[in-house]
Amino acid sequence: MTNLKAQSILVAGGGSTFTPGIIMMLLDNLDSFPIRQIKFYDNDEERQKIVADACEIMLKENAPDIKFVATTDPEIAFSDIDFVMAHIRVGKYAMREKDEKIPLKYGVIGQETCGPGGIAYGMRSIGGVLELIDYMEQYSPDAWMLNYSNPAAIVAEATRKLRPDSKIINICDMPVGIEYRMAEILGLKTRKDFVARYYGLNHFGWWTDIWDHEGNDLMPKIREWVAEHGYVTPSELENGSEQEESWMHTYAKAKDVYALTPDVLPNTYLKYYLYSQDEVEIANPDYTRANEVMDGREKQVFSECVRISKENTASMTNLEADDHASYIVDLARAIAYNTRERMLLIVENKGAINNFDSTAMVEIPCIITSNGPEPLVMGEIPRFQKGLMEQQVAVEKLVVEAWAEGSYQKLWQAITMSKTVPNARVAQQILDDLIEVNKEYWPELN
Repeated sequence: MTNLKAQSILVAGGGSTFTPGIIMMLLDNLDSFPIRQIKFYDNDEERQKIVADACEIMLKENAPDIKFVATTDPEIAFSDIDFVMAHIRVGKYAMREKDEKIPLKYGVIGQETCGPGGIAYGMRSIGGVLELIDYMEQYSPDAWMLNYSNPAAIVAEATRKLRPDSKIINICDMPVGIEYRMAEILGLKTRKDFVARYYGLNHFGWWTDIWDHEGNDLMPKIREWVAEHGYVTPSELENGSEQEESWMHTYAKAKDVYALTPDVLPNTYLKYYLYSQDEVEIANPDYTRANEVMDGREKQVFSECVRISKENTASMTNLEADDHASYIVDLARAIAYNTRERMLLIVENKGAINNFDSTAMVEIPCIITSNGPEPLVMGEIPRFQKGLMEQQVAVEKLVVEAWAEGSYQKLWQAITMSKTVPNARVAQQILDDLIEVNKEYWPELN
């Protein structure tokens, strides 16, 4: 794999807690994805500097030839770039906390990407991602944006509708994370030891088939396991888990989600739509997932970055390359070198699911070429999944229309239509509270 053209990468969201893990993952893959330059871009200079100083030390110690730049200047950031890896969070965790806590006041699940919280976050994210696309097209028109900024479903619909010709690919690591669990359940080394078929929307889908490379059907074994344990792995059952309690509940709850459609395997996020009252019941309205992250990963990552900078070495770091994030390298490599990797991406349906809205942004397997994704045909889907997906696609489309038109009415309709919300009155109460706290982030609604 020598003689590959070295790439220039921009990480948009340089101050993210996920950025050090992505740098470590890129360093782990330099043999198959060589890099000549890494840039960080963020609109929060102070936050980015903490992460960038530590990452610069990592690069000097492991790959001193890679040029490194951290900037808040779009022209410096986006010039001479092959790939933009975008993971921005408009409003940061402080706004995520509001997304989660406001719906809970009304007995509605507060979640980062699902229901009213996801809609609020989507209304903040659309403008931020469109701005990144515009900078990329201005300064590096041949570059590709690999976007894993949440909520990916709403962002994907916004880019389809408002930047239809942009070179952006929307991707999510949640199916990847679940597939790692499936591999462990099956006793395989990695998720790359099997081939999967999956259809749905982002955070809203189902696996229909899983085979090994010899063509053996692996679904019966996983279905038997999930029916009893959800996606809790054998080692977690035996030895416990270092995962946060909220995640372990999510993996275990997959058992109940699976029971409703036992012929397919569900994405864990479906629990928020199919068992929303259960989720409200166990939620702590004073201490949500955002608080967990701020008190956990955020503190841990930032204090470790400060320590690395102080000691001027990353040799003893407890930061880890994010295994799940390796799919980002797979995607960039496939585009850069035409490897025809098969991956789950969020793409315009255009008949891939032939009994579903052709303009819906669906999550399905694609073959990746240097021209971008070639979606694989999934055929017809069952009435139950189709009905759920149509309702959820309508929510996503209404949110994007509300953002583009500044329409209060459409955003009220979007929240009312979410399966997590009981009625239009509650939807309006939640909306009015969300408008109040999002004034500096949302377009004005009339």
